[in-house]
Amino acid sequence: MFGLMKKAKQNVTDISTYLEILGDNRIAYRVTTGTLCDFSYPVTTYGIETEDMMNGDKQTIADFSRNIEDAVDFAEMLITNKLKPNQMYNMALNYLCSAL
Repeated sequence: MFGLMKKAKQNVTDISTYLEILGDNRIAYRVTTGTLCDFSYPVTTYGIETEDMMNGDKQTIADFSRNIEDAVDFAEMLITNKLKPNQMYNMALNYLCSAL
């Protein structure tokens, strides 16, 4: 039998920018680092942020990966494909599915 489980929401704190690149399409791609409390132990996590400098559209995935190489590789893929912020979530799902 299946039942619902309620999971406490985990927030990423102490967010800082690890890497920022301004693409030729006027979109800033950032890799961020932050701390996530997982079972009362602090864990470093890496996020992705995109911001369109023309219209101010901004999208963030604060806890994309716990591996810096995955976060930087995904940011490079966003830059190469010149993706806009509203396309980031679909690409992230594709990237994480293929990485498993």
